Amino acid sequence: MSQSPPPDAQARRAVRPVIVYPDDTLARPDMPLYSAALSGATVAATHIAAPREACCFEVAAGQFFRITCVDGPQVGDLNLWHRDNRAERFFSGKTRALHGTHVSTGDRLWSCLPYLRPMATIVQDSLDWYGIDGFGGAVHDVIGTRCDPYTGVLLSDAPYHHCCHSNLTRALADHAGLSLAEAELAVHDVLNVFMCTGFTRDTGQYFMKASPVRPGDSLTFLAEIDLLGALSACPGGDCSAGHSSDDAACYPLRVEVLTPADGALKGWQSPPINAYDRSHGR
Repeated sequence: MSQSPPPDAQARRAVRPVIVYPDDTLARPDMPLYSAALSGATVAATHIAAPREACCFEVAAGQFFRITCVDGPQVGDLNLWHRDNRAERFFSGKTRALHGTHVSTGDRLWSCLPYLRPMATIVQDSLDWYGIDGFGGAVHDVIGTRCDPYTGVLLSDAPYHHCCHSNLTRALADHAGLSLAEAELAVHDVLNVFMCTGFTRDTGQYFMKASPVRPGDSLTFLAEIDLLGALSACPGGDCSAGHSSDDAACYPLRVEVLTPADGALKGWQSPPINAYDRSHGR
């Protein structure tokens, strides 16, 4: 039952917010250096995430990887791990806390505890013009999880086996030689590439809307550490109506790994793991 507001309700609501993790002390990536290195980089490998499927790819520290929409408006779910240590993986929650609900040029994808270091930095985003629309929607979110068959059963008793969770699981299992059960435990919350999302103002619910992505749009990262990535082409296509369906028009996504010219990243170093000394207690 709803409670009656107290006499000072308006005053309580009027208290100004405080940013939880102010980022003014974070080390800033050298974006002019990264951009110059990207301009002269050459494609070393190309991978395709087929519609309603996923692909894996490997990127060495100091290489770039670019995700491109190729045939029609399509969103994707991205997982990242340290190539040689899958225990270090993308931490969407801390990335959100440091950079906000949506990421773009200059923002970094951070790894989980106890590593907590930049895994990748966004160097180029062809959709950075979108900003925040009148519904509160923006592109490339770190607030959603990933569509999965368990939630499908929970909400409608209708399991769906080409949702992003399942796609990422199969791709990782095939690439790493794992069982599906082993791979599933490594799949984690994602960066929703090209997805346009936000929260409703009246109910606070997570919403999606048709992505502004079009063929040729891309999102490009510098790999700050050696990476293993997995990208799923979401079964919802541009997510204008649903995200776990065989009815939506779906298209492939391309992942290119690019190698900069020798010396193009002069002075750059892969970041070490977080400096916190765990021997002093937790």
